[in-house]
Amino acid sequence: MSKFYITSSIMYANGSAHIGFAMELIQADVLARYHRQIADKTWFLTGTDEHGLTVARAAAKERIEPQAYVDKISDEVLKMTKALNISNDDFIRTSDKVRHWPTTIKLWKALVSEEDIYKKKYTGLYCVGHEAFIKKSELTDGLCPLHKTKPEEVEEENWFFKVTKYKERVAKLIENDELKIVPLSRKKEILNLIKDAEDVSFSRPASVLKWGIPVPGDPGSTQYVWTDALANYISALGYSENSENYKDFWPADVHLIGKDILRFHALYWPAMLMSAGLSLPKSIFVHGFITVNGQKMSKTVGNVVDPFSVIGKYGADVVRYFLLREIPSDEDGDFSEERLRERYTSDLANGLGNLVQRVATLIDTKMDGEIIYHDKLLPDIEELNEVEDDTEINRAIENFKLHEALALIWKKIDIANAFVNEEAPWKLVDENPEQFQKVMLALTEMVHHIAWNLQPFLPETATKIRQVFGDTNGKEIENDFHFVIQKGAVLFPKLET
Repeated sequence: MSKFYITSSIMYANGSAHIGFAMELIQADVLARYHRQIADKTWFLTGTDEHGLTVARAAAKERIEPQAYVDKISDEVLKMTKALNISNDDFIRTSDKVRHWPTTIKLWKALVSEEDIYKKKYTGLYCVGHEAFIKKSELTDGLCPLHKTKPEEVEEENWFFKVTKYKERVAKLIENDELKIVPLSRKKEILNLIKDAEDVSFSRPASVLKWGIPVPGDPGSTQYVWTDALANYISALGYSENSENYKDFWPADVHLIGKDILRFHALYWPAMLMSAGLSLPKSIFVHGFITVNGQKMSKTVGNVVDPFSVIGKYGADVVRYFLLREIPSDEDGDFSEERLRERYTSDLANGLGNLVQRVATLIDTKMDGEIIYHDKLLPDIEELNEVEDDTEINRAIENFKLHEALALIWKKIDIANAFVNEEAPWKLVDENPEQFQKVMLALTEMVHHIAWNLQPFLPETATKIRQVFGDTNGKEIENDFHFVIQKGAVLFPKLET
């Protein structure tokens, strides 16, 4: 049995759970569910990044302590994982002094032992939104290009990490795909960034940043986000005590992240792991951003999408489907409720829902609600062979092309619906009963297989389809299995106008 360890990034707890992180969780969930489906020993981690100046300021704005503030945000993210049917095995919080802090301290000491941490005075620009220092050359009209804010000028004495010592080794691993960066455009981007990379500040003065983990041996300094947040991927596994879970699952097979944190994951994190003598992750998959009706989400503009509102209105699987199908997995994409409703009607209701309803109704009304499966009775037809062939779907999933995988599944749904139309089984039942039996067996097999394909993407819908048909099989159907139709609600009822 192969192992598969996948992580999302951990959401920064400076504000409410948002639709962008919802998409990331869903993408990671598809990969985790797919690998469980193919019998890989799978572990899926997510969590919250709870320290930093922005968090402290957000808490102060609400006039509560930082811990109370991050407790609230963490609880909200946990609720979102449940609302979206996310199958994470663990949830790590960086404010957890028992599970997380020991790892950051052990990791810091490992970097110190290699003489890769040193102290120096620094004068430069600091972007609070990034929680990072930023070069003047990276600004657009004097503003951070991502957060559209003017960085603060700071002069501090901080601990620095020798990124320059490791950057060429990291670049070589990325070039050779030993550390695989997907998509190719992000691989090229990080290789360009690495060329000019300098040593990076790994601490802030405690007088400036109190809300965080103290630097070992220097209580006047607070660990910066790199040794704090990035270490979650190993702290959750029990790196500090060298646990069995850590031995079983590290290194990560996939870090799934947004494009704004590529540098941190594809340069700083591998360099830290090299310094500490730890294995590097195998791949980093980078998704894009979500715009809303063509505009960047902004509280000022008032177009921030509340994931709980959309889930409450349409259901988890509808949101999962839209974000996975409409938005290319590795590019920016647009969210619009109008487009979601179009997808709902054309793809889910008229496509998948219609297929399931037609086949179930025919078995219920023309076969006394039951059909007995046997592979020897299946007709040898091209349509069935196409539906049963998962080669392209599996390739798309393993190459992180989740939108393409869903499109291929819907191609199968279209094939099955067209087969119903062509064969007209409601006529065959009287005109050619033997052919009717074969057609219905083929359609039952098609629906079963499509439900199997859908399981990682739309788990609730796939389960409902199996329940409608009384289907308890795995991927392969047992001979002489009785599919007994269970009447229930329509999968995707017509939307109210």
